[in-house]
Amino acid sequence: MLNFLAANLGNIIVSAILILIVALVIVNLVRKKKKGQTTCGCGCSHCPSAGICQKQKF
Repeated sequence: MLNFLAANLGNIIVSAILILIVALVIVNLVRKKKKGQTTCGCGCSHCPSAGICQKQKF
């Protein structure tokens, strides 16, 4: 078991970092969605799908 960890330590570290980055992106998207912000990175004023992806606030 220890030999396996020693032989694959680089892969384990890189995989852990990638999993952490993906988790942080998902958390960020969920927080933006809860705040009512857009998750696509642009405003909804010129978006043809604005009516279906986010409710308009008046």
